[in-house]
Amino acid sequence: MQSVFKLPLVLFALHEIDQGKFSLDQSVRFLPSDRFLPKTYSSLQDKFPNADVDVPLRELLRLAVSLSDNVAADIVLRLVGGPAAVGAYIKSIGVEGFHLEDSEHGLHRDVAAQYRNWVEPAGAVHLLRKLSDDSPLAPEHTELLLTWMKGSPTGPHRIKGALPSGTVVMHKTGTSGSHGGKTSATNDIGLIVLPDGRRLALAVFVTDASADSAILEAVIARIAAAVFAAAAR
Repeated sequence: MQSVFKLPLVLFALHEIDQGKFSLDQSVRFLPSDRFLPKTYSSLQDKFPNADVDVPLRELLRLAVSLSDNVAADIVLRLVGGPAAVGAYIKSIGVEGFHLEDSEHGLHRDVAAQYRNWVEPAGAVHLLRKLSDDSPLAPEHTELLLTWMKGSPTGPHRIKGALPSGTVVMHKTGTSGSHGGKTSATNDIGLIVLPDGRRLALAVFVTDASADSAILEAVIARIAAAVFAAAAR
């Protein structure tokens, strides 16, 4: 999955907010132990390199799902009870083929760990359809999550890459590093709004590929364009 896991993570956190366990505007402490040293992909850590600050939960959720912020995601994961709690919730809403074992810290410590976090493409599509058609969240939190996904600037050349101009895409990417000439994960899952207003759910996972990133992203874009064209007929 790589950072694709941040979508089910934030979905679960919003469910906990629905249940009254947390609130969007509560403050959560960014602890020094939450930092990635020397660094990681995180606008939160870039802004507060020494940590020791309180951050609104709303902002942590937005950073995690929209900007794919690794530090924000791990803080949220700590808050909601860890990978097992997320997995149990996703199973409870009827989505199968999802397994979360490691945090971003775990992925950064061990390259092999990324293969322990996985989702079947059909499971990812089921999750997207659930969010779109029969959301387990309160309407305002469903809309908030979809707005964050719509505003995500990550992966502009993946699902979004070859669609007609102005097409709305609500998505979550996942990207690994490259090791031994292979890129372990180049992923994008999302809801594409068709011209008639229907939402098309699509999940593309490119695993252990030897091509460069431009080719991998172009493959995802071509798949999305082909599916869009077929569905829009």
